[in-house]
Amino acid sequence: MSAPRGSGLARRLVQLYGGLVLYGVSAALQLRAGFGLAPWDVLNQGIARHTGLSIGTASITVGAAVLLLWIPLRQRPGLGTVSNVLVIGLALDATLSVTPAPHSLWARIPLLLFAIALCGVATGLYIAPRFGPGPRDGLMTGLHRRTGRSVRLVRTCIEVAVLATGFALGGSAGVGTVLYAVGIGPLAQFFLRAFSPPETGRPNVPDVALATTPVRECPDPV
Repeated sequence: MSAPRGSGLARRLVQLYGGLVLYGVSAALQLRAGFGLAPWDVLNQGIARHTGLSIGTASITVGAAVLLLWIPLRQRPGLGTVSNVLVIGLALDATLSVTPAPHSLWARIPLLLFAIALCGVATGLYIAPRFGPGPRDGLMTGLHRRTGRSVRLVRTCIEVAVLATGFALGGSAGVGTVLYAVGIGPLAQFFLRAFSPPETGRPNVPDVALATTPVRECPDPV
């Protein structure tokens, strides 16, 4: 017997918001590890340092600005798109407020690895329900349609530009940035399949999961 339709929607909403919260938590833990951030968070941190905003607020501001770029690209946001902008930044700041930075190298290394793994879980959770891509993924797919360039090339150019700008503004890039780029693709692909709705009978892996950063093959949530 199939589950009632309402219970299916409830499950998808729990996945969406649980995933977005965990994404913000993972970003905060990666920051606390102190080995470098994901490219968009490098930009968020750089902006925060120059404006006095918290990094979570900077993330929300950048997400909203990117969402405005959807207008000329004729992209349509969904519930997941708007929620992505707000929830991740709020969860990031909330986690930072209660999580101290470890000083021991032997605490920071596993914290970094855990943060990246948690990001993979979060990615699978919030994208599999298909409530709409995050603002940065929508920018990527919109530019892909407008320019005719491959998704991988478009995302590579965006990520490199974002990382370079964030680094120039004082954002933290390092070995953690590299490990994130290398590891997040396989992790997200695995968890996208793991969290796909069972009634589809096949992995519910969105098109944006095919290629999104210079190295990885999964969507970026922020």
